Amino acid sequence: MTKHPLDNPAWHALHGPHKRFAEAVGDAVRYQVDVAPFLTVHPGAGPEVWADVAALAGPGAVIAVTGDGPPPPPHWRLVEDADGVQLVDRGVSARPEPEAVVLTADDVPAMLDLVACTRPGPFKQRTIELGTYLGLRREGRLVAMAGERLHLDGWTEISAVCTDPAYRGQGLATRLVRAVAFGIRERGETPLLHAAATNVGAIRLYETMGFELRRRTSFRVVEVGAR
Repeated sequence: MTKHPLDNPAWHALHGPHKRFAEAVGDAVRYQVDVAPFLTVHPGAGPEVWADVAALAGPGAVIAVTGDGPPPPPHWRLVEDADGVQLVDRGVSARPEPEAVVLTADDVPAMLDLVACTRPGPFKQRTIELGTYLGLRREGRLVAMAGERLHLDGWTEISAVCTDPAYRGQGLATRLVRAVAFGIRERGETPLLHAAATNVGAIRLYETMGFELRRRTSFRVVEVGAR
């Protein structure tokens, strides 16, 4: 049975709109390491694909493996194995946010500072190149942001949704998610989100906004073993 592209969005992004960010060996592909930490394998690949992963990442590398795939070799160390959820737009009230500013490369230091204090998920020096990122400022300081990460044909992921703890409870993240979703819809695409299964507060918020659970996911971080 043919799998849906959203069952392995990183693979389809790196073989589609994000191909310029791809590094590949055989049936393993990853984002350039200063763009995003994700590595994935061909849908339906067998255990032999881990040789491609090892050649791509190198012995001793710690990698984040997304999408469904065979279990890693027994001599590779499992660093983290977390459950997640994938949600898709099923009627989000998307609209522009007049107060939001489009963030640029000059804003990356402030974005990295905000990520460091809120921990919304991986964000690298060049993650901003993956899509449009919007922010809200207070007294000139970036206090909330959200933007586009995985981009595959017909779909774009909303990511890096975060608010400075001192400014939470004001609906800033909700406004930004609606605005990013509006921009995605304007291109004729559908927004989606990923969240940790333990982040029940965020999942509940996204569902009230009009996102719907599509599938449960897994996120594995492994250390590549010596050959």
